[in-house]
Amino acid sequence: MSKQVWKGGALLAPLPAALVTAGTPEASGVCTVAWTGIVNTKPPKTYISLRKSRYTYTLIEKTGEFVLHITTAAQARAVDYCGMYTGRKVDKFAKCGFTKTAGTQVVAPVIAECPLALECKVSSMQELGTHVLILADILATDADEAIIDGSGKLCLDRVRLLAFAHGEYFALGEKLGKFGFSAAKTKAPRAVGKAGAAAKAQGREKPRRGTGAAKQKKK
Repeated sequence: MSKQVWKGGALLAPLPAALVTAGTPEASGVCTVAWTGIVNTKPPKTYISLRKSRYTYTLIEKTGEFVLHITTAAQARAVDYCGMYTGRKVDKFAKCGFTKTAGTQVVAPVIAECPLALECKVSSMQELGTHVLILADILATDADEAIIDGSGKLCLDRVRLLAFAHGEYFALGEKLGKFGFSAAKTKAPRAVGKAGAAAKAQGREKPRRGTGAAKQKKK
């Protein structure tokens, strides 16, 4: 497949269309973030990348905490709204119908309507240019009971997760497999002899040794 070569740019997709809350229940903000992800397992760490001009950035700078929320396709309009308007002038929680609930490890509010939320404490902040990279420890994970099955497994396929790709929003769709499925061993079908295959094709089984049919053949 032929390709065109462009100069380096911020083109990576898909990305999560996430919401970040910060501040206190009384003075809080929420903004949209696509530049986020997991950077370590033990201890669990995440990052977000924000412009210093964002109101939510100033709140994170003051408290050293934030909550990162996974969103759904049904929340696409609200997610986009939170990326278009500043919390300095608009109460985006009220405009989007978001309910503030208390976290267990941070003072920043958790959005009740989001299926999954990560309560985070900032460990470092690094200016990169247009954005500041905010590295954080994940202190707690808040998951809706609706996406947890009877065995305690997290079932994110129960909601249509929202993704962001090059300026557009998409809903994640068909499940294609699970981690490791390409290396999973499959049971080989049991070999069937020629006589057995012919018998099955004619709608009957091959006579087993010791059966009446076999005894009659011997006489």
